[in-house]
Amino acid sequence: MQLHELKPTAPRKSAKRVGRGGKRGKTSGKGHKGQKARAGNSTRPEMREIIKKIPKLRGHGINRAQTVNAERVLPTVINVAVLDAKLENGAAVNPKALVAAGVISSRRKKAPAVKILGNGELTKKLTVTDCQVSTSAKEKIEKAGGSVN
Repeated sequence: MQLHELKPTAPRKSAKRVGRGGKRGKTSGKGHKGQKARAGNSTRPEMREIIKKIPKLRGHGINRAQTVNAERVLPTVINVAVLDAKLENGAAVNPKALVAAGVISSRRKKAPAVKILGNGELTKKLTVTDCQVSTSAKEKIEKAGGSVN
């Protein structure tokens, strides 16, 4: 690095602060009077005004998706590889059995809804009941000699 290659990190000029009185004469860069000339002015974006007039969207708070879908219970997701590691050959797979085996934890002292996904390999024969099963998981379970009801 040479002396002539040095550059300052910060600019020498500070940015002009508009509408603070002085320095810019008469209206200080704010034009003439009116709502937008006042200090602290922030008019709302036009789209928000339009949305507020639609009754459908009224009264749902900030995160509407959370309030509308609050009752929907999502299933606990388990991969085929986890079942292969935690359960023995010929085991029955249902929510209660999975809680008892310690694969999943219970929700409010009840066995939760379960969905089995096909990530990983399965070598053991399993009998699956009362669970949602993805198509890839179903193929792997049936290929290993198990069944899905």
